[in-house]
Amino acid sequence: MNKYLPLFIFALTMAFSHVSLAAKGVYQTPAAFISGSFVDATPQAKVLWLTKEDKAVVAKILQHKFNRMRIRYWQVDNETVWILNEIGKEKPITIGVHIKNNHINHFKVLTFRESRGDEVRHEFFSKQFINATLNKENRLSQNVDGITGATLSVRATTKVARLALWLNAKVTNIPVPLEDA
Repeated sequence: MNKYLPLFIFALTMAFSHVSLAAKGVYQTPAAFISGSFVDATPQAKVLWLTKEDKAVVAKILQHKFNRMRIRYWQVDNETVWILNEIGKEKPITIGVHIKNNHINHFKVLTFRESRGDEVRHEFFSKQFINATLNKENRLSQNVDGITGATLSVRATTKVARLALWLNAKVTNIPVPLEDA
């Protein structure tokens, strides 16, 4: 057994060294998410320039300073698509949010770069955002259940959902509902 111990340790090390890489991945490109969100042709990208007041609201939603001056989005009538990034633990998670009539219509993690927490990419998690709206405190209208071991990823996705709904209300001029969640 002793002569095989180094080989066994090497094999075990190799097996577990790939575990941290398994969570990382590109699950859908932003272009594919955008084109799949609209029935007809994909619209041209638009740009929302953020005022100082807008940045303050965005920072409150994200719970950290937001330094970008503009955000790209795609819009046809009362539908918008947002491709947004938010830090999970250390790296950005890229998320696509399709909003129709002020409700989240489709929500998907497009790229996950962290070593843990990729459970947020699965449909059982992302479907919790479908039909969500914002209340007057910029909170989601429905509860999103957490995932053990993916707390920071869950927080990041929830922040992105809230931000996308707020941005949608801004560009479509649809007021945020007054009911409390």
